[in-house]
Amino acid sequence: MPLNPCISDWPGQRVWIIGASSGIGQATAMALHARGAVVTVSARNAQALAELAAAHPGMQAVPLDVRDAKAVQSAADSVFAAGRLDLLLYCAGYYKDQRATAFDLPDMLQHQAVNYVGALHALAATLPRMLAQSAAGGRGKGHISLVASVAGYRGLPQSLAYGPTKAALINLAETLYQDLHAQGLGVSIVNPGFVETPLTAQNTFSMPGLIQPAQAAIEIIAGWAHGAFEIHFPKGFTRWLKLLRLLPYGLYFKATRKFTGL
Repeated sequence: MPLNPCISDWPGQRVWIIGASSGIGQATAMALHARGAVVTVSARNAQALAELAAAHPGMQAVPLDVRDAKAVQSAADSVFAAGRLDLLLYCAGYYKDQRATAFDLPDMLQHQAVNYVGALHALAATLPRMLAQSAAGGRGKGHISLVASVAGYRGLPQSLAYGPTKAALINLAETLYQDLHAQGLGVSIVNPGFVETPLTAQNTFSMPGLIQPAQAAIEIIAGWAHGAFEIHFPKGFTRWLKLLRLLPYGLYFKATRKFTGL
């Protein structure tokens, strides 16, 4: 049974994607535009956004820095001024590997500011108005989707800064779902494995199950169509990580040492 209202009728749906200048966000914006959605894209890279919008007539570009609450609020004002918002996808992300033996507090806080606090800024700017939309009725009730990562399932070597922010997003989405389901709003969490993006390009290790952003977009849209709460992919990889979550700590730590060599 679907946990969310299924979304498959995209023509005319109004979508705001934050973190759309590259990677998964950009690919999803392009895929939804091709399906007839009215897409607004945001990110810090104004030039990349402008080029994306210019190549997709009708797409709107609203540059912002998710760390700036006022900038996010201003962008939300412009989005809602154009009409209702049917789906918010928060895809902004920052990643650098870090281990506790080289603890870097500014970098830890940068991860938190972009990956987690930025999502809170987006929710503060949109959630009250999406709740009002839902109460007023009309087409659909609205949906909030947060992009986390399988790195948020459990602690992993080299993910000291990144993993906790993604774990926080997973917990946030779970709680949002319980609070908002009765209000008619859908909530989903997207947990990708390895996707070829500017963030993963810095990895020096082998990335099992690596897929392209376009395939990630297909997986996400299929998840929304099935009313899923968690959308994870590629499943041949992510299902193994889900099994690892069930191991007691002694076996889990042993398994991660074996598979990562760290």
